[in-house]
Amino acid sequence: MILSVHVVIPARDEQELLSRCLLAVRQAIAHATAVRPGLICRATVVLDSCLDDSALVVAQGGARALVVQHGLVGAARDSGARVALAEDAAAGVPASRTWLASTDADTVVPPHWISGQLALAENYDAVIGTVQPLGLTDPQLLAQWHLRHQLREGHPHVHGANLGVRGSTYLQIGGFRPISSDEDVDLVRRIRARTDRWVATDTVRADTSARMQGRLRGGFSDYLTTLRGTVTEEAG
Repeated sequence: MILSVHVVIPARDEQELLSRCLLAVRQAIAHATAVRPGLICRATVVLDSCLDDSALVVAQGGARALVVQHGLVGAARDSGARVALAEDAAAGVPASRTWLASTDADTVVPPHWISGQLALAENYDAVIGTVQPLGLTDPQLLAQWHLRHQLREGHPHVHGANLGVRGSTYLQIGGFRPISSDEDVDLVRRIRARTDRWVATDTVRADTSARMQGRLRGGFSDYLTTLRGTVTEEAG
């Protein structure tokens, strides 16, 4: 049984959206600890090369801040995960009893996000969740997004904004690599190569900002921008 959950959130200059993210994470933590009395849940925001007031938002949002200067989302996620695992190890919690839940600073997770992952963790070592665009008002673009995404069990997608992995599995595969994009896809590829104890699920779906200008090249925002260009070309 999982004894400790760490929510790891990388952020770079996310003061505008981070508060909303942390509110949702607090609600998910409250729900999980109510369902599982004695469960330890913590949230760590990895502030990577931030120049804005994201640190203040973290302090007000009840999370822990970890300041790094990586400039790489993969390294930022890994830093948060390693600190969490070291903390649990020092407290006598084995990595096999630690759960690492990954999301993003522009994402709103549902109240049952953590408890839903932990229910699946009884049989799996990794949970690969879905996301949907939050605030996408263009009906044509939204329709095209849904045509390209399968919000169902067994879906083929990977999103760093909605992942969960057992601490021991994370260590066995080497964790997130220090790369600037697709660190989530790379991690899941290595998990799948090592074990069949993973599940792709829509039961813990999260909402991710539909902004067109994000902080990460090759991320969700770039995908939406490319999709908008494709829709415009098809319409023309």
